Amino acid sequence: MSAGSAATERDLLNPEVLASLSNLELVARAAVNGFLNGLHRSPFFGFSQEFAEYRAYNEGDDPRFVDWNVYARTERTYIKRFRGETNTHLAVLLDASASMGYGSGAITKLQYGKFLAATLAYLASRQHDAIGLVVFDEEVREHRPPASRPGQLNAILHAIDRAEPGRRTDLGVPFERFRQYQSGRGLVAVISDFYCDPELMIKSVQPLAYQGQDVILFQLMDPQELQPEFKESALLEDMETGESMEVSPIFMRSGYRERIQDHIGALSEAAAASAADHVLVNIADPLDAALRNYLLFRQRRG
Repeated sequence: MSAGSAATERDLLNPEVLASLSNLELVARAAVNGFLNGLHRSPFFGFSQEFAEYRAYNEGDDPRFVDWNVYARTERTYIKRFRGETNTHLAVLLDASASMGYGSGAITKLQYGKFLAATLAYLASRQHDAIGLVVFDEEVREHRPPASRPGQLNAILHAIDRAEPGRRTDLGVPFERFRQYQSGRGLVAVISDFYCDPELMIKSVQPLAYQGQDVILFQLMDPQELQPEFKESALLEDMETGESMEVSPIFMRSGYRERIQDHIGALSEAAAASAADHVLVNIADPLDAALRNYLLFRQRRG
């Protein structure tokens, strides 16, 4: 693999590059193709076969199953893997609360969350999984129960695209709605900044585990939330409550960083106590780490 091709694949997972694409379907397709192409040519290749639609062509394979469209684009020969309908479903729960509208750079947490949600849905659809969606803040804004019928992916992508920052976060609302309308074992990916009480999160997640759902929590954080850089005192306002407080650079370098790390650690421990996976995502980073974590999660829970 040349350095140029490696850069191109990583570029396709860069949130700022994805933001330049015209619609969410192109975002999802570009991210999945970039991710899988990199996965096929990495030490992850054997693992990725379980999750990608393709495997490398070997001498003696039936040429009828070569995907010539992929060959025309990449000059690489892959055999298309055909799978029947599975009993697996993936439900994506996307937080569209006010705090998700924050972004110190070109991308907000909600934009990144949309890219990740769309990419997970697109990837699951390639696996012939049923896919569903809940968009929420303190209420459920969109709900599509998991299904694998034609048109479901497009409906999911359009619903994700419509999400706008709303009001406060209430994890109990989407989890309760999901439990009411979904039965049977499956995968649940929650995408949020998780500005909530870890104990309340446990109360929301544990019933899903008892129901047979396997849960992965993607905690999206802006770089300025993780490592704030203030050179002078600033007035900070809570985007969900409207409360404000003045903070000093000294506090942001020490006290704040200690508190945010404590919160992240408490969420991770709460997730473990609920038999859920917790993945911290810096929204300045490409999507590949989050997608690898999802595939590892799926492999373990499969």
